Amino acid sequence: MQNDSILQDLQKTGLFMMEKNLAWGTAGNISAKCEDGYLISATGTYLGELEVEDFAYCQGGEHLAGKKPSKEYVMHEGIYEQRPEIGAVLHSSPFYSTLIANSDLHLPSNYFVESMYYLERIVRIPYYQPGSKELAQAVKERAKEANVFLLENHGIIVCDVNLKEARTALQTLEYTARMRITALEKGITINGLSDDTVHQFLHHSGYKPVRQWGEPKQ
Repeated sequence: MQNDSILQDLQKTGLFMMEKNLAWGTAGNISAKCEDGYLISATGTYLGELEVEDFAYCQGGEHLAGKKPSKEYVMHEGIYEQRPEIGAVLHSSPFYSTLIANSDLHLPSNYFVESMYYLERIVRIPYYQPGSKELAQAVKERAKEANVFLLENHGIIVCDVNLKEARTALQTLEYTARMRITALEKGITINGLSDDTVHQFLHHSGYKPVRQWGEPKQ
């Protein structure tokens, strides 16, 4: 995919996130791999109205072209370094997912087909100042363990092989978080699927490729 196509897909992704209430204001940043580096939304940009010039090209920890990148670009780069198969990273603070991140609530992945796959692994990252080296390092250290990260008192990160899959993962995360919170509010018990059923689905249904994860951090 050429850079022009990637930029168009990033613009589409930012608009999608705003229209689906998966981002708000200028909170959040999105990126996608291109050539030997990656394109990331510039600092202070509104994801729903991204122009072609609202992106920065970064590589090797350096800003090489375009506007000043989001201050969290190093966090994106750490994921790309640790996960060569990852082609897109979305960071935002959708309401229900961030509510889960700001609480002690567990978010099950065994509710339905998409949640079993896209939320197979979820990692919590303790609070560090946004844009800090500490946050970037904490995410990088655990990047091989999951495709979904709950940043406590901050927001969430999803990453996947391309922007389309990342959008689906983000929407699935927020939908599942909303289901969890709504069930608690209404006193509804959700009948999740058994561990054996989830394993059979992930490994034998042919729904999507089986993911290979790194060992959890002790």
